[in-house]
Amino acid sequence: MVSMGYAEVIMETRYEHITLNEDRVPEIAGTTMKVVELVVEQRAYGWSPEELHFQHPYLTLGQIHSALAYYWDHRDELDHDIRRRLERVEELRGMNQPSKLAERLRAQGPGQRR
Repeated sequence: MVSMGYAEVIMETRYEHITLNEDRVPEIAGTTMKVVELVVEQRAYGWSPEELHFQHPYLTLGQIHSALAYYWDHRDELDHDIRRRLERVEELRGMNQPSKLAERLRAQGPGQRR
């Protein structure tokens, strides 16, 4: 076991910049960034590795490319994890009621807001 200052690293991988945390979730070593988080951003915004680096200057291009390589080599497993996370978000959204402010703003309509 290796400690990188954030989550406890249980297992190193053959990808230089990728470790598995105690839940066996792949993360970029030395950060709290999960591989799936970076992949979701790339998909959502169509960002290149260089744009991901611009958006996350604390990550090196090597870390970004390693994360993307890990994703492509484990695509089915990580796509399943992404779907599971998105389903959980939708479940939580369904459990929350809109705030009274949000209801009032919706009732006012777009032209009446100040």
